[in-house]
Amino acid sequence: MASLDSSHSAYAGQAIYGPTFLKLYDAVAYGFNCPVLWRCRKFRFLEHYNAHLSARHLDIGVATGSLLDACSFPSPAPELTLMDLNLNSLASASRRLSRYRPHTHRANVLEPWGLPAESYDSIGMTHLLHCLPGAIPDKAVALEYARDALVEGGVLFGATIFGRGVRLNALAQRVAVDANRRGVLGNRDDDPADLDAALARTFDSYRLTLVGAVGLFAAWKD
Repeated sequence: MASLDSSHSAYAGQAIYGPTFLKLYDAVAYGFNCPVLWRCRKFRFLEHYNAHLSARHLDIGVATGSLLDACSFPSPAPELTLMDLNLNSLASASRRLSRYRPHTHRANVLEPWGLPAESYDSIGMTHLLHCLPGAIPDKAVALEYARDALVEGGVLFGATIFGRGVRLNALAQRVAVDANRRGVLGNRDDDPADLDAALARTFDSYRLTLVGAVGLFAAWKD
């Protein structure tokens, strides 16, 4: 892993998630950004959740909890843990998902998580990697921590937006350049080949599917 001040840098990608922005997040992310800029509609993310979600689940980078709110858990009373660096996101998502009585945990995904090893059957990491600093090799430590937290047979799944190796329309290019400049995104050097290689190094089996500029991935600890 390249030398990187992750403790400081990781804050840039989550700093925008204040109370006001979180009220607009679902409309911005799933009403415009995903379908128009990144060419991946919300139903694709929900399909991904429903295919891999377990009754003992850890979700990281939770934003408003929109996907967890809309997906179908395999149990009416799942053991749900929400992890994020941003306290506003944790509060917003935990309120929205209060019917599940989720546990909340504040941590930087690029540093030791402080969670028990081999404790989760599934881990969700959606819209997270593209907000982290550096290129995919710098971020791959998050995949290693996820593997440690999964039980044997458990699955890590998620989605990320690539800045390289995919086709971006003119508007998406302008938005991506500005968002990377401001630190909201950190995906300028992220490409599918690097994520494919990182998943192959870390997990026993995996699948990476491109939908527009988005990579939907699932990886199993066999």
